[in-house]
Amino acid sequence: MNWPLAELLPHAGDMILLDSVEHWDEDSILARCRVRDSLFSQPDGSWPAWLGIELMAQAVAAYAGLRAKSSGGQVQLGFLLGTRKYECAVSSFAAGAELEVSARRSLEDDSGMGVFECEIRSAGISLHARLNVYRPTDPDSFIKETTP
Repeated sequence: MNWPLAELLPHAGDMILLDSVEHWDEDSILARCRVRDSLFSQPDGSWPAWLGIELMAQAVAAYAGLRAKSSGGQVQLGFLLGTRKYECAVSSFAAGAELEVSARRSLEDDSGMGVFECEIRSAGISLHARLNVYRPTDPDSFIKETTP
């Protein structure tokens, strides 16, 4: 079954940058987006290269949402802990460019920790990163600030 991205991601409105999920399976996802006017657009309409990390994180979140929904569960809040080896040979993604964003699970444990190998491909470019993510069983208590 296909669900709209708004039902898979814990994002809303303009914060959803992906346009579609092309394919997913038990270990990976392939999503697409077009560089368009957004909160992150530069004056020339391009997106800064650092936004690639967010695109990869949204692909991972969509993957987690699809897994949850397909097993009858609920989409849960997850956290990007960090990235390693973000290999980026461009300074921006050109306005109107079609981007293919993929993520492949390389590690996931019962505590909610996960590692994903991610890539963004477009005409003539291929960017890579390894994302470390965490999906706590109780996100509210995880983010709740304690008082002294």
